Amino acid sequence: MTKSVTLLFPGQGAQYVGMGKSLEGHSAFNLFEKANQALGFNLTKMMFEGPEEDLKLTKYTQPAILSHSVALFEKAKEILEEKNVKIDRVLGHSVGEYAALVAAGAISYEDALNAVHLRGTYMQDAVPAGKGKMFAIMKVPEDKILEACKAASTEGSEVMPANFNEPSQIVISGEADACDRAVKWLEENWSDPYRAVELKVSAPFHSSLMEPAAKNLKEAFAKFKFNDSTLPYIANIDAKEYAAGTSAATIQDNLIKQVDGSVLWTQSIQELPDDTICIECGPGRVLMGLVRKINRNIKVISLDKDGAFDELKELLS
Repeated sequence: MTKSVTLLFPGQGAQYVGMGKSLEGHSAFNLFEKANQALGFNLTKMMFEGPEEDLKLTKYTQPAILSHSVALFEKAKEILEEKNVKIDRVLGHSVGEYAALVAAGAISYEDALNAVHLRGTYMQDAVPAGKGKMFAIMKVPEDKILEACKAASTEGSEVMPANFNEPSQIVISGEADACDRAVKWLEENWSDPYRAVELKVSAPFHSSLMEPAAKNLKEAFAKFKFNDSTLPYIANIDAKEYAAGTSAATIQDNLIKQVDGSVLWTQSIQELPDDTICIECGPGRVLMGLVRKINRNIKVISLDKDGAFDELKELLS
């Protein structure tokens, strides 16, 4: 019986010191040295040994996650080919979309590494430290969060939903005061139990404050070669599945809009068929947790743990 397979690639926050070491001895491990050469600095030393403070810097976090994700994908691809199982679609969370597009043949590994390194740098530099904030809001319905953002936003001081992670977790992002006003508005206008947790991030990602980063990235994309996709992929910006053969121009446009637009993760997972097997290629198991909260019927396997590849072989048999 052919199984439906969807590949998932995680975003920022999944990184940790020691990531990728478990692939030693496999040919995919060579991708780490390729990353060092492509970027012109020792990314793998940072991945394997830290310090954690460096690995947390967005300009290093993004290529580190991409590198680990693509390496795990390469190892998984061997098993899928061996079992004659085709990949139905790919999708990634925020920066994970780049690893998904490497898997979909839309950009080379080396170009993607340099693109996300620049993306991270531009995002970091777009907003002075302390000007922006992000909060994860738990157990508040989407319409109420949208209302809070609207009520709290003023000209030049805006807050908006950044990540729709799962139905009971939406992240808001924007100008620091506007974020505080939105949280205060919820205190006054939402009586059921909920939580608002400020995230330890270096910039207000996926908000209108990222507009300068989006502009810079658009210019930088001229340095990289994008191709039409060879696999279907679901884009963060509209949760729409784009067929194999989607043009390079459309793919670039989606990636640029994503920098200062929302990540529609919940909506993307809701597009998946119940019988698909989701394979999480990347550090940690964040996406596994989110998918389970969005649709309990979907089977998810994370490759970043002991015995994961044996489990994958068994699952596909």
